[in-house]
Amino acid sequence: MTELTNSRKIEHIQAILDDPQTDRNARYFDRLQLTHRALPQLNLAEIETGIEFFGKKLSFPLLISSMTGGDHKLIRQINTNLAIAAEQTGVALAVGSQRVMFTDPQARSSFDLRTYAPNAVLLANIGAVQLNYGYGLQECQQAVDLLEADGLYLHLNPLQEAVQPEGDTNFADLAQRIADVVRGLDVPVLLKEVGSGLSVADIELGLEAGVRYFDVAGSGGTSWSRIEHHRRDQDELGLKFQDWGIPTPLALQLASPLRDRATLVASGGLRDGIDMVKSVILGASVCGLAAPFLAPAMESADAVVEVIERLHREYQTAMFLLGIGSTGELQGNSALIVDIR
Repeated sequence: MTELTNSRKIEHIQAILDDPQTDRNARYFDRLQLTHRALPQLNLAEIETGIEFFGKKLSFPLLISSMTGGDHKLIRQINTNLAIAAEQTGVALAVGSQRVMFTDPQARSSFDLRTYAPNAVLLANIGAVQLNYGYGLQECQQAVDLLEADGLYLHLNPLQEAVQPEGDTNFADLAQRIADVVRGLDVPVLLKEVGSGLSVADIELGLEAGVRYFDVAGSGGTSWSRIEHHRRDQDELGLKFQDWGIPTPLALQLASPLRDRATLVASGGLRDGIDMVKSVILGASVCGLAAPFLAPAMESADAVVEVIERLHREYQTAMFLLGIGSTGELQGNSALIVDIR
């Protein structure tokens, strides 16, 4: 199991690098047209992009989304560079699934990141379905403790598990097991899809279980179904479902009535700071991106910082052109939407 889990992590990275079409690049956010202000009545340099998230200040609402973890030099290099960059730029970071640390103690070092990011918001990560396969509160707490995390992602990936050759597909009564973790864990739990979207029914089940943070992680970006296709020889099931799911902008719109009870994170198909602005307008508090950081994280922390700074400039410029002076004024401001094509 140890060797299988570690090799799977590397195979995932290799599939992303070898097959550009694992990034579906659906550009769903391009259909959202915003109100340009030729007279914004603002000083660009004074626009306040920062927010508070888990009691900490972010320079702007960026979360480097979950990517990887395991016992491999490349994986440790990726996570270390991401953590250093997150700390330097004041953004949040979520690690990849920590399941591997329970089968391979050597993998723990790839998640031991607080030294590199003493002040950053860090989120631990366990597959929710593992709660039906022997995992429980103890494992979740260990994942949090290793990272010294501010919260725990419980990720939901039924499509990936269904397509994966060795997938875990028993999702029966999972909401109750999630509720047990929420009650016992000493940090907040976030529910996250991995690229097919959270429906309103999913969020309502999570709310009933005590969850208050939801990463809609819709379709349009990285397709884990297509990635798993490269590891599945017997048929083309992964290709058949590579675009399955709820597009991220639609998932945010559908979830909007629940914002008084749920904090929304937007991920899945966001490409730039403009998409981030659109996500915040649709009700997201934080925006998650992963794919733009993979190649830079394989190079250096400085390369990751360059991407973050570019996204920040794009985000601030879009706010300026909308005549919006702070992220707080931007969130949920549907009056800024001219049209959805």
